[in-house]
Amino acid sequence: MDIQAFSFSKAHLEFVAPNLTESPLKKQVLHALDQSSFRGIPRVESRHFISLYEQDESNSESLLRLAKLDFNLLQMYHKEELSQVMRWWKEMDLIFRLSYARDRVVELYFWTLGIYPPEPRHSNARIILAKTAAMISVIDDTYDTYGTIEELQVFTEAIQKEMDRLPYYMKILYGEILDLYEAFDAELSPKGRSFAVHYAREAMKELVKCYYIEAKWFTEGYLPSSFDEYMSNAMTTSATDAAVVTSFISSAIAKIEVFDWLLAKPKILQVVNLIVRVIDDIATYELENGRGKVTIGIDCYKKEHGVSTQVALKHLNEIAENSWKDLNDGLMDNRVSIIFRRWWIVGASISGLLISL
Repeated sequence: MDIQAFSFSKAHLEFVAPNLTESPLKKQVLHALDQSSFRGIPRVESRHFISLYEQDESNSESLLRLAKLDFNLLQMYHKEELSQVMRWWKEMDLIFRLSYARDRVVELYFWTLGIYPPEPRHSNARIILAKTAAMISVIDDTYDTYGTIEELQVFTEAIQKEMDRLPYYMKILYGEILDLYEAFDAELSPKGRSFAVHYAREAMKELVKCYYIEAKWFTEGYLPSSFDEYMSNAMTTSATDAAVVTSFISSAIAKIEVFDWLLAKPKILQVVNLIVRVIDDIATYELENGRGKVTIGIDCYKKEHGVSTQVALKHLNEIAENSWKDLNDGLMDNRVSIIFRRWWIVGASISGLLISL
């Protein structure tokens, strides 16, 4: 989206909005000002527009019925996908076996609906990504709230190369991670995509290493001396790298060259990482501070520049907004496929939504 066009449109909508009578049009204008469709989640935006169109006296009944039918049929299909993911999750019973783990399966499946087009042909990809995201959430909880630094060091080493000297509760999680990737390999190997599962494993290994660095900082009470030092690790712990690599392992369009490109961290991926990381730090600042966790971007920025929390928050908001402009530029690259473009946009948008839940 052209920034000048965006600014022009926004200014004019803000000017006309107060003068519009109460109507579906006014609701549409106010919604666009609050949440531009460009940054929205397609299925959520569709549902919102159906409600507005239904209130429009000039609507087409046939078109409205077709839109509702399409939405409801796909929703039924998505419920079936979610039931498959929930069945897998309940069979593992991690919430009982690892009492500290959060149960986020439903919201993480919802996230996949933003990443992929809603059609049934993307069903397998959504299920794979939802399972991976749920596992990442448990790993994050392990590093963030439960494991000792000694236990986490051993677990980090075990993820890099198989080993058996783990505490009992970590053996549970470790075994489920191995089973997950073995299941992916068994499913995708007949399609000639074992190579893709290898890349997903490597992305997970890198994520775990960075989780350990973050945990070590917290345990030692270390606050990075600069915002850049913090971000060099935090860009990976946003989990975007692992998620984006995993999201393409079942896609026939993603050849080895695509995964090599992703692991080389192209600029467009760095931009999405930055948006997700900054939004997360802003949204969770009070919660993390309440837990005594100081190794987050806002504190690093305050320390480096000697400014207040309010100034640091304002700066991080500016970083996120400017990064959206960089993302727009990256999307103009014709080498980025349509599906990839949807990932970058929605990945950045929906992550902020889920973080706030």
